Amino acid sequence: MTPLFAPLATVVRNGQPESWHAGAVAAVTPEGRLVAFQGDPQAATFLRSAAKPFQCLPLLLAGAAGRFGLTAADIALICASHGGTPEHARRAGDLLARGGFGSEDLLCGAHWPLDPQAAEALRQAGETPTPLHNNCSGKHAGMLLACRLLGLPVEDYVAADHPWQQRILKHVAGFCGLPPEAIGQAVDGCSVPTYRVPLATAARGYAALADPRAAGLAPDVAPAVDAIVRAMTGEPAMVAGPGRFTTRLMAATGGRVLGKEGAEGLYGLAVRGPVALGIAIKIADGGERCRDGVVLDVLRQLGSLAGAEFAELEDLHRPVLHNHRGLRVGEVRPEVDLEEV
Repeated sequence: MTPLFAPLATVVRNGQPESWHAGAVAAVTPEGRLVAFQGDPQAATFLRSAAKPFQCLPLLLAGAAGRFGLTAADIALICASHGGTPEHARRAGDLLARGGFGSEDLLCGAHWPLDPQAAEALRQAGETPTPLHNNCSGKHAGMLLACRLLGLPVEDYVAADHPWQQRILKHVAGFCGLPPEAIGQAVDGCSVPTYRVPLATAARGYAALADPRAAGLAPDVAPAVDAIVRAMTGEPAMVAGPGRFTTRLMAATGGRVLGKEGAEGLYGLAVRGPVALGIAIKIADGGERCRDGVVLDVLRQLGSLAGAEFAELEDLHRPVLHNHRGLRVGEVRPEVDLEEV
């Protein structure tokens, strides 16, 4: 019987095992065929922010790009878990202004920027974060633009029964190959719905990003998917931010690999090229300490990461652990062992 989660990484101190991280991995073709896994590929989990490319799709299908003059960087921010840098916050504010909104209309809440320098700059200036600094402010701005475009109510645009959220659910279901009623829902950290699906189903959704036509998406949907993928991979700094793994991964691979993190240790990957794949990874304990290294190990084992690309990201493969004096005391070692189907 396949265990729900399998060992994915070991934390070592002076070369000796101290802690372990478990999780599950699923790799799927655009046609929906499982090709590799570790742990249980049917383990169900919430997509969290890894759903953002799917949540953006109906906005583009509704014609928002033309109506509001959305650039690739704008679309990337709508799909982002951004760092809250001045550029991120400025662009989110600009998106809102195009629909006649302000930051007070955002229902995502405020938190300190994920980017350490941006957070420190706010503190030094004696300022507190606004909803524009929330890593999901771009997504929320996009939802408000959709409401403006279609004449939908904006007072509670985050509610699961709101017409726009219902439309998003249908598109998430279409990517994942499930009926909408089969998808579990809960409230995400930014107050919009989040979706619970089997890991292999999440991988199928990302495989559709890699090759929407082979995935069988409708002919009118594929160009919008292409626009989302081009935006995210072409403007990786908008999707995460300086020094962050997702931005570095897409930059190092020249956009051939699209990556998107979700909270609680979820990561989605769309690998484009001759061998298109969708990959979903879940770290069981919800932490991020081993996540980046595990992602790199999975890509390397699947032959989806070239040697030069791996070399550019190698410092993230086995992150070093330091004590409070700055002494190197250990590292986090990914130990992925995929089973091929």
